Amino acid sequence: MASPQLIFVDGSFAELSQEMADYLQIGDQVRPFLEKDQREETLQAIVKASGFLNSVPEKEFTAAYNLLIHLVLQAKEPKKFLPTICGNLSKPITSSPTHGFTLASGALSTIFNLLDYKNPLRYNVFMQITRFLRQHGQFDLLKPRLKNLDLWFEEWDTDEEDQRKLLVEVCEAAAEAGDEEESYHYLLKALATFDRDDDEEIKSEEAAKLSLRAVRSAISSPTRLDFQDLRVLPSVQALSDSHPIYSQLLDIFTEQDLEDYNDFREEHEGWIEKEKLDHEKLQRKMRLLTFASLAASTPNREIAYSSIVKALQIPVEEVELWAIDVIRAGLVEGRLSQSKRVFLLHRTTYRVFGEKQWRELGTRIDQYKIVVDRLNTVVRKAQTDFEQQRERDLQEVERKLANVGMGGVGGGARRGPLKPRTEDDD
Repeated sequence: MASPQLIFVDGSFAELSQEMADYLQIGDQVRPFLEKDQREETLQAIVKASGFLNSVPEKEFTAAYNLLIHLVLQAKEPKKFLPTICGNLSKPITSSPTHGFTLASGALSTIFNLLDYKNPLRYNVFMQITRFLRQHGQFDLLKPRLKNLDLWFEEWDTDEEDQRKLLVEVCEAAAEAGDEEESYHYLLKALATFDRDDDEEIKSEEAAKLSLRAVRSAISSPTRLDFQDLRVLPSVQALSDSHPIYSQLLDIFTEQDLEDYNDFREEHEGWIEKEKLDHEKLQRKMRLLTFASLAASTPNREIAYSSIVKALQIPVEEVELWAIDVIRAGLVEGRLSQSKRVFLLHRTTYRVFGEKQWRELGTRIDQYKIVVDRLNTVVRKAQTDFEQQRERDLQEVERKLANVGMGGVGGGARRGPLKPRTEDDD
């Protein structure tokens, strides 16, 4: 987005208005309003004729629009006039086909930045900026500003409906620019604005339309492998009533396996093709997700090639290729043992963590407990054996010391009792 132009103007409202009116060639029309100090009528006439500025020489464009913006922001209700100005800026700048985009984006930024940061009118101007950049395929210029959206919504006290309108516009701009991740992100944010306590709202046509779009985007994306953030949204859950087949398919991608997907295709023959979904892409993703589920449910950290072949319904020759793909997808970590014909699992990611996963975790804990109990038994036995051996060793040392003492008293020449020494002994 072009940097906003600073506005330096000098003169009274009447003088500047007459100057602008003369520039727009409506000076005679505006003069009576100014003589009666009728500001609103003056601005209304000026703004109505302001489309003329799109054809003024390029070197005069910015100064002319800056003056117009300065005048409009002095109105009692600028919101009456800003939509027309923003609308003009969204149209071609006929005097400068080459630099028209830069000139118009600069003027739009000036309007946005001159409004007080808590002024709700900023919402309307930012919506126009978003549409303008979308129109020109310049989502990359919009993207850096989007990090402030949540704060701005709070400052502007924007209601949920208006938030949703802007978020959907951003979503569309990102999609048209080919940024699927950003598009999906803002689509989820838009879905989150539906009031979960308002049953009518979450089941509305708009909610269903956006929810279906999110489901289709999620299951079709080659990189999106987690669907929990989508499935928890009330409007998406409501699809179980309005669009049960889509809801069933989302459940399969969230926590079921390839076999369930194949059963779904048989049950709803031709539906995937009718909905213009790519079966090959969906099937590939389901194989990756099935591999992840197989890894998560394996208690001994080794997955036999035969188990992978059965779960993924592939030839054994393709096991290594799918192992590489699932590692690249970040679903598991491990390595292949060609000699043992197993996949040695180091780490896995649970697709969901519900009742089934709690049971699997409980099974693993029980198995670990058995192993730990066995280790404790071995350790306790070793400790007991050590204590017993030490006791035996101490007894043996004491016995030998006792024998040595007895040998020292009874083995030498026997002597009589000692007597005190006297002088006669000398």
